[in-house]
Amino acid sequence: MADQIWFTQNSRDLSNAYGDDAGFEFEFYCQRCGDTWRSGFENYTLGRASGWLRRASGMASSVTANVGWDVANTVGGLADAGWHKARDAAFQRAITQADGHFHRCARCTQHVCDNCWNADRGMCRHCAPDLRTEVEQARAEGEVYAARTAATEAGAKLAQGIDVTTQHELVCPQCRTETHGAKFCPECGHKMGGPATCGSCSTEIPAGAKFCPECGTPA
Repeated sequence: MADQIWFTQNSRDLSNAYGDDAGFEFEFYCQRCGDTWRSGFENYTLGRASGWLRRASGMASSVTANVGWDVANTVGGLADAGWHKARDAAFQRAITQADGHFHRCARCTQHVCDNCWNADRGMCRHCAPDLRTEVEQARAEGEVYAARTAATEAGAKLAQGIDVTTQHELVCPQCRTETHGAKFCPECGHKMGGPATCGSCSTEIPAGAKFCPECGTPA
């Protein structure tokens, strides 16, 4: 089965070609939950040796350094030439190891971890969900739905005594203050919901007028 699992979509190459940490390591992740597994570090001897020789040449005398650089460059060339082949071989070994940690779903073909695998069905838990989990989820959804329905019905009963037919002005036409349906403007005292009348002679005051047109009383 290892030859059939290539993990082209769920792997990350953590390998380094040069330096003290030259080597191969690969990280694989579950395509359902994202949990990761690493293959374990493998040294790349030529890459490490090339780095060591270059550092040693930098600390040597001029004559020795030139010889050292030649040797380092030769080793570096061998490291470059062998890198891809060595990396591919390490990747194949990592795939073989990963075979024991991931499963390929027969339906969606994704590779998933043990926690996301339904062994009884041979599929991932997305394609073949756990029955008990689905039942509990459905039960929870039913409780939420019933609670919302009950709350809606309770709200409808509370709204029975609310006047929903009378139109309310929400902004004062005189000073543009929000009134939130009040009978009088909280800012200027303007009467809402109808034409204002003079408090002195009861004459109707036109919108925007500052004084009563009949007696001159301030609006």
